[in-house]
Amino acid sequence: MRPALPEPLAAMFFDLDGTLVDSAPDLHDALVALCDETGMAAPAYEAVRAVTSRGARAVLSTAFGAQDHEAIDAILPRYLDLYQATRYARTLPFPGIDALLEKLESLGIPWGVVTNKAGFLTAPLLVRLGYADRVAAVVAGDTLPVRKPDPQTILHACAQAGVDPAHCAYVGDDPRDVQAGRGAGAYTIVADWGYLDPREARGWGGDAHAANAAQIAGWLD
Repeated sequence: MRPALPEPLAAMFFDLDGTLVDSAPDLHDALVALCDETGMAAPAYEAVRAVTSRGARAVLSTAFGAQDHEAIDAILPRYLDLYQATRYARTLPFPGIDALLEKLESLGIPWGVVTNKAGFLTAPLLVRLGYADRVAAVVAGDTLPVRKPDPQTILHACAQAGVDPAHCAYVGDDPRDVQAGRGAGAYTIVADWGYLDPREARGWGGDAHAANAAQIAGWLD
């Protein structure tokens, strides 16, 4: 059943990791390289994938979890260097994402990205995927003094795109995405294909859940 999307739909914004793109393979590769350098046992890919939407520190905690926050912060720059060195070679859009973006564009509906990923990591990834010249707005983790779940992130994206938040949808795979979207007055869609437990996500308070990107595309008909 088609959910009650805002009418007219003025724009659709997406979280990046775990929603728009599957970046866990590159993030795991970088962690394996760091573990090799430090003599730590590398965690399984599944452990990294499960926390990817929570950011680099959460990824590091899968291997260095017994260490305190200061120790994690100390190794974070080296981890990000190794992540950049992957050149995002194994990061790809999730199935159906490209078709969804093309459909939005064909309907004249702008789309953008709101992520907690740092701008110096976000920008080259969008370039590599061919998205940089297509997005109507990009709000990275260091664009503002605040990050998701603060609704200012969504409001800032709406301002960049020149749209009313009440007529926008935000798609994400983390509770912070729902909190930010709802706080901004946007319609929230939980990406059940992302780095989450779909059953647990039912308690986040999202306006709708999508099993895949193709389902969202179908809602636009």
